Amino acid sequence: MNMILSPSILNADFGHLSDLLHETQAAGAEWIHLDVMDGLFVPNMSFGISVIESLRKYTDMFFDTHLMIKDPEKHIDQFIDAGADGITFHIESTVAPLECINRIRARGKKVGVAINPDTPVSRIRWMLDKVDMVLCMTVYPGYGGQSYMTAVNKKIREIRYIMGPDFNIEVDGGVNLDNIRSVLEAGANVIVAGTAVFNDDITGSIKRLLSCAQ
Repeated sequence: MNMILSPSILNADFGHLSDLLHETQAAGAEWIHLDVMDGLFVPNMSFGISVIESLRKYTDMFFDTHLMIKDPEKHIDQFIDAGADGITFHIESTVAPLECINRIRARGKKVGVAINPDTPVSRIRWMLDKVDMVLCMTVYPGYGGQSYMTAVNKKIREIRYIMGPDFNIEVDGGVNLDNIRSVLEAGANVIVAGTAVFNDDITGSIKRLLSCAQ
């Protein structure tokens, strides 16, 4: 599968978000990653529905919405109304994963399930044929700037073996130019990048990351 780059705005300058979205898209990024944190499921808080709703007015990029929130099934419709194109929820954050899947499907959006670094693939094995993507967290959620946990590559390979070549496997956390080739070789094809994109050379950073997939 072709690599999809999904820059995370968590590391962007929020005073210039609309301009930064235009720059990332012009440089070749197809998706934009929206890390929603509630301060309950993860220690930190980020942004919510109003930010997504505002950004939707300025771009047609795929909004890759990552809900790091408790009981996501209660809020899915609001995020979709705000403009999310895909919703990824954490298996660890809900007692109603099937409800999450069904709610997202009913709205015609893409479904993703995320697993933390210490969550085994067996926890989500039963639902793999019900979702469009698995997000393998390669750091513990809630903080930016952490280092990529290479042990997660084993889980990426396991999911790729189970699901075959036409299934999206996303990684989030610590991906940069130094390790992206090994991440792709493990079987991931959707790459979240924060600090590796939103720096003094956004366009150049995106182009260099994308070139690693050639």
